[in-house]
Amino acid sequence: MALALGRESSGMSKIKVANPVVELDGDEMTRIIWHFIREQLILPYLDIELEYYDLSIQNRDATEDQVTIDAANAIKRHGVGVKCATITPDEDRVAEFGLKRMWYKATDFVVPGPGTVKISYHPDAATGSALTELEVARFEGGGIAMGMYNFDDSIRDFARATMRYALDRGYPLYLSTKNTILKAYDGRFKDIFAETFESEFKSEFETAGITYDHRLIDDMVAQVIKGDGGIVWACKNYDGDVESDIVAQGFGSLGLMTSFAWTRGLAHRGKLDGNAELIAFAGTLERVCVDTVVGGKMTKDLALLVGPETPFLTTEGFLDALSENLRSARDRA
Repeated sequence: MALALGRESSGMSKIKVANPVVELDGDEMTRIIWHFIREQLILPYLDIELEYYDLSIQNRDATEDQVTIDAANAIKRHGVGVKCATITPDEDRVAEFGLKRMWYKATDFVVPGPGTVKISYHPDAATGSALTELEVARFEGGGIAMGMYNFDDSIRDFARATMRYALDRGYPLYLSTKNTILKAYDGRFKDIFAETFESEFKSEFETAGITYDHRLIDDMVAQVIKGDGGIVWACKNYDGDVESDIVAQGFGSLGLMTSFAWTRGLAHRGKLDGNAELIAFAGTLERVCVDTVVGGKMTKDLALLVGPETPFLTTEGFLDALSENLRSARDRA
C-alpha cells in the first residue's frame, strides 16, 4: 500500500479534496489505461489523497487475497473507492498462479468416477437446528460439481446499494435472477430485495416516480439489448461480469467505462464531503469524455462502430485529446 498525492499543475488552482479516496488497481491493459487517466485527468486538477491497493492477479495471489480484504476495509473507513478492471481467474489462471478457489465464492471439483455427491449443513450448536444433508446427484461415471454461496447480509447490502443508486440517478431498478431454476438460491435474492424495498425504499421510490421490479435474466438481457438504457440493473453473482462486458462492447470502449469509474467515485466523495466544486469537476470530466467522442476524436474500437473509414487515435492520443479538452473546459469555467 502507498499514498499518492496530486501533483501541482502549472498556473492552475487545484480542488482540495478533504478526505481520501481508495484506489484499487487492476490488470493488463485496463491497468495501463487506468494509470494514464489518473496521471493526466485526475491528479493535475485535484489535491487529493489516494490510498492505493494493487489488486492485480499477481498481488492478490502473493498476499493470499489479504490485499483484497485490506482494500475493502479501507473503503469502509473512507466511504469511497474507485476500482480498475480486475481478472476473475478461469481454470487455467487458477493453475498458472496457484490461486485458491475462494476467489469464486464457490467450491467446484471434478467428480472422478461413479459415486454420490451430497451437500450438507452442519449447524452450530447454539442454533438448535438439525443436520441437513441433501443428495445433489448420483454419478454413474465422471463429471463435475459445484457449490456456491452468499450471505443474507451481503445480499441485503447489495439491495440497499442498488436502490440508493437508482434513487440518486432517478432510474427504475431491475433485479435479474433465474429463480425458475434456482428456486432457493436465486429465490433468496428475489425475496430479500423485495423485503428491503418494501421496508426501506418503497415510499422514496414512489416520491421519485421510479419503480423496482424483478425480471428473469433471459427477459432482462433481451430488454437491455433492444432498449435505450435509462435503468439500473442489479445482477447477481457473475451475471454482472458477463453483462457489463456486453454493455461495454455495445458502447465500444472499456476505456470510457474506466474513466467513468473515476468520475462517479469522485462525485460520491464530493457528495459525502459537501464539496460542490469536486462534484462539478466530476461532471465536467464526464461531459468532456462524451463530447470528445461525439466531436470525432476516438480510439479504433469506437471508430469501427462508426464506419471502416473513420479516423481514429491511439489510446495515448485519445487521452491527450481528453486532457486538452478538459483543460479548455476548466479554463472556461
